[in-house]
Amino acid sequence: MSAVAHPPRLAVWKFSSCDGCQLTLLDCEDELLALAGQVEIGYFLEASDRELPPPYDLSLVEGSIATAADLERVRRVREQSRHLVTIGACATAGGVQALRNLASLPEYQAVVYARPEYIDSLDHSTPVSAHVPVDLELRGCPIDRRQLLEVITAYLADRRPDVPGHSVCFECKLRGTTCVTVAHGTPCLGPVTQAGCGAICPAYGRGCYGCFGPMETPNTRALLPLLRRDGVTEADAARLYRTFNAASPDFADAARQADEEGA
Repeated sequence: MSAVAHPPRLAVWKFSSCDGCQLTLLDCEDELLALAGQVEIGYFLEASDRELPPPYDLSLVEGSIATAADLERVRRVREQSRHLVTIGACATAGGVQALRNLASLPEYQAVVYARPEYIDSLDHSTPVSAHVPVDLELRGCPIDRRQLLEVITAYLADRRPDVPGHSVCFECKLRGTTCVTVAHGTPCLGPVTQAGCGAICPAYGRGCYGCFGPMETPNTRALLPLLRRDGVTEADAARLYRTFNAASPDFADAARQADEEGA
């Protein structure tokens, strides 16, 4: 007797994170209702306690790898998933918590926790791709709902998702937003940050602060003199590059350069 075919099975996994990227999926509302008829939710504790056995056709993974349990679990998720897509700055670049990579973990634990001896953490917060193969990284803090829906529907249709690799500057031009740096001297990471947010911050007169991480082949060091011209100190430039994507190699490189120039 042949096995009964089931719809593509979707799983959503949380590691070390704030849940914001999972909430982006839940906030899709009407689109989520239409999507629910096309997929079978195999695992998504943010939405339901229902759990179906693997394998999963598409796994969305939120959060960085910050504990030994995370490391063991993400390897198991990879084994159970046909496609694995990381969502958000934590999963793709270690997240805000990767700032601890810059100092001693015991020092952080002693400051934050009354009983640090009960805390079991790895020395570094790292992206998922540092430990298992990843099919696609979806950037943002949080991710953009339009990009998320594009990724899910693309995998349902067995095609590659159309996720841009160009900078936020392109999005400013597409929506007719005046460049805040040229017009007002506002510091902005738009030239080196990947598009996807819709250039929300520049549209409201503030500079991009890089929550989507680096674009393809960014020249992050070259932006440092421009940031200084607009009144950003070397220390502030380093903090700007480290805010959401501290473990991203391109942003980390520029932050180190800013530290050296400010020493």
